[in-house]
Amino acid sequence: MSASNSKPARLSRQRIEEDRKLKLSVIEPEPVSGGDDGEVEVEDPCLETERMERRLVRKIDIRLCTIAGVLCSLNLLDSGIISSASVTSIFEDLGLGVGNRYSVSILVYTVASVAFQMPATLLVRILGPRVMFFLITVGFGIITLCTAFIQNYKQMIVLRVLLGIFQSAIFPGLSYLISTWYTRREQQLRYAFLQSGEVTIVGLGAFLNYGLNHLDGKAGLRGWRWMFLVQGLLAIVIGFVTYLWIVDFPENSHKSFHFLTAEEQAFAETRISDDRGDVKAEDFSLFHSCLVHFTDLKLYGFCILFFCQNIISTGLSYFLPIILQSGMGFSSDQSILLSAPPYFYAVIPVIISSIVGDRYQLRGLVITFNCICTITGFSLLGFSTQVAVRYVGTYLATGAYVSNWAAMNAYQANNIVGQWKRATFAASITACNGLGGIAGSFIFRQNEAPRYMTAIWVSIASHILIIAIVALFTMYFRFANRKQKKGTLLLERTVGFRYTY
Repeated sequence: MSASNSKPARLSRQRIEEDRKLKLSVIEPEPVSGGDDGEVEVEDPCLETERMERRLVRKIDIRLCTIAGVLCSLNLLDSGIISSASVTSIFEDLGLGVGNRYSVSILVYTVASVAFQMPATLLVRILGPRVMFFLITVGFGIITLCTAFIQNYKQMIVLRVLLGIFQSAIFPGLSYLISTWYTRREQQLRYAFLQSGEVTIVGLGAFLNYGLNHLDGKAGLRGWRWMFLVQGLLAIVIGFVTYLWIVDFPENSHKSFHFLTAEEQAFAETRISDDRGDVKAEDFSLFHSCLVHFTDLKLYGFCILFFCQNIISTGLSYFLPIILQSGMGFSSDQSILLSAPPYFYAVIPVIISSIVGDRYQLRGLVITFNCICTITGFSLLGFSTQVAVRYVGTYLATGAYVSNWAAMNAYQANNIVGQWKRATFAASITACNGLGGIAGSFIFRQNEAPRYMTAIWVSIASHILIIAIVALFTMYFRFANRKQKKGTLLLERTVGFRYTY
């Protein structure tokens, strides 16, 4: 599985260099060095263009990828808190141990998130990232804080629904925003930065939860209440920082605080316009901006990919401490602490696989490799009798599924064109991703400990399906690119556009 984007890349480079040369033509060249014969060397405009591009991308990375990683951690912050709390006294305090109440509390959160993802993502485009992410982050923090004071299961369900609503735009909105700022050759590594920040913060959160659990009884609060209280306050603070730090869309970057100069903004727009021609959004129309994109069959293929992916993502993120405690025999504190290292390890494969994917424009092959690693990890977790080997399996599975988040986001973002189409795809895919989370919340069954064979077989089967869909995409993309090369097919209504696979 390979990729072919050489034509748009060449066009982009030519356009950027021509624009730069035009600007330099009205400026007297600056001497760089002189030899003994008195000749003056003039700096190559192409080198200056490359330096300017590197400075621009670095500035975008600092302002966007940093805060995006922090915000994306809110996606897993909730699962980190409630999974750590699940091995404390929360089951007895709220009656979560009755029937499937714990799984239902995860379910209602996911359903609410899925229901609001499409309108919430469109609001990111309409209101702007700064306003939207400020509102949802502060709201997320307030609801998390309030969870520290609930007294029964019914109150928890109400707050879980509200939490899902406020969380709904975080992942699709951030994925959409990142896709608008970077060329297709840069995207997977930036999604990897987002995922790395997310899993690192979640890993640190496990240590924080371990410490907060030892405040059990302080000020009359149980340990799990301290987890919700402190991290709710942190989310509120992050919301105010977000308003000042996060950037707007490229064409509105002048609205961001102390970000790009006018020349840098124009250069950023030129890069994206030459890469795929969709730097600016068209006027919104419900049918032409949103509904028409549901006729693109690629949308349903990507939705299935993310559905299968999130089955195991949700299962591991919410149930890992329980697996460690009930399945491997670790204590409550040990389970909380041992749930962190697999997330730290995940930074390594996600960065390495994304560098390879971007450099060689490999998307399908990277996804397939990660799926094989996930299958291997779950096989170790389910079929080995040794605790150490089973724990290694959690590393392989966690590292692979985190890596595939970056790979799959780049895969879908590389193969569509248009601002509203990106927003529609991002929201639809994340909604199906949420549906996978609903399934994932029920595959780890307490009565199947310590093996959890239903979860093992479902996870393996879902990733075999991912490999099959990627293979079908690859065959179609190769066929379409050949027709585009012959001039008999226009892809994504964009001249020179070719699929990446």
